Amino acid sequence: MQLRIVPVLQEYRRLASTKFDSLVAISLISSQLNALPLSLMCSIPLTWISVMRKARCEVIDSSEINVVHVYNRTVRRCFLFGQDPLTDKNFDHRKVWIEEWLEHFAAHFGIDLLTFAVLNNHFHLILRNRPDVVRTWSDTEVARRWLMICPHRTDKQGKPMAPSEAELNLIRNCPLKLAQTRERLADVSWWMRLLCQRIAMRSNREDQATGRFFEERYKAIRLIDEASIIACSAYVDLNPIRAEICQTIESSEHTSARRRIDSMRQQHQAERPEPKSFQRDPAAFLSPLSIDEKSDPTGPCASDQGKRCSEKGFLAMSLLDYIELLDWTARQSHRSKRGKTPTDLPPVIKRLGIAPDDWCELVSSFGRLFHHVAGNPDTIDSMRSHRKHQRFRVHRRVRELMSTED
Repeated sequence: MQLRIVPVLQEYRRLASTKFDSLVAISLISSQLNALPLSLMCSIPLTWISVMRKARCEVIDSSEINVVHVYNRTVRRCFLFGQDPLTDKNFDHRKVWIEEWLEHFAAHFGIDLLTFAVLNNHFHLILRNRPDVVRTWSDTEVARRWLMICPHRTDKQGKPMAPSEAELNLIRNCPLKLAQTRERLADVSWWMRLLCQRIAMRSNREDQATGRFFEERYKAIRLIDEASIIACSAYVDLNPIRAEICQTIESSEHTSARRRIDSMRQQHQAERPEPKSFQRDPAAFLSPLSIDEKSDPTGPCASDQGKRCSEKGFLAMSLLDYIELLDWTARQSHRSKRGKTPTDLPPVIKRLGIAPDDWCELVSSFGRLFHHVAGNPDTIDSMRSHRKHQRFRVHRRVRELMSTED
């Protein structure tokens, strides 16, 4: 068995040592690796398996609406977003930077920001690209939004200045560039490319350092159904509790759950309400959580508030029900708080038909269970990658947790 792998590895080393870089070499031998039987693939070192990840274009089509979980980790797992025990430096302020960029991107990209969490050495986002919304924008609006994301001029604080007519004309008077810009505004890869680039550049400038800031390119997992979106949202929002950074959802910081809770509290405060002009919704840049497919309007539902892409929600539950689901999941997953399974299960768990213990494992191990596509195993089995038409592998444990059999 080992002899069948050797020629493939030798070919990789030969290509990587010549004018081809390692990524080109990997793509050239990928067909040979995919042809190996599963029993032989299992004998390949884990480092090779991580290299053999499918290209994101095989999983995500930016011309279609996709819900995608994306995440990235700092180099060598150093705590470059928090208190770093190696250098004894505190970088918590960088979490604020990331949130500021998320707000700015959510206001100008054709992408809904559904959920986010920023931890000490990595961050998670759930994004939904909206090419249908971008198609409704005028040429001037497309050019203006892109120039606010990648400005030609900034003020003294480094914030983008409104583009001039001449700058707008550079895009809107060039059909090819205009079409390219319109496509980029709904592309998750461009969101992540610019976000990671700006985090790295600003952090390296602060540290007076050069080189890589993130371990590797960001990871992306496509979420294809309601169960995967709910489970992944809970996984992201509960990340600080799982990392033992905080004990409760309310005490978590730099998460979408905390933003939504603060927004809900602000809306329900009755004593001494502030003038409307001074009120600032902490969750204004996040996509609305609730969606009712029966009563909500159909179509793009583009936002006219200038804070987010659209007004379309993404979960068939209220915000209060979602917060209760997070609290219930956190308590069940916490050993010191865990008792026998309660009879009053959150309604969504009953509706999804997932056993309580299976739900807790699905949420806590989401990052380990799914690699390219997350959702019902039968649906994933029927899917193929966009270009090479390859199958997506499903973890055996996922089949057990999300089985549709009675």
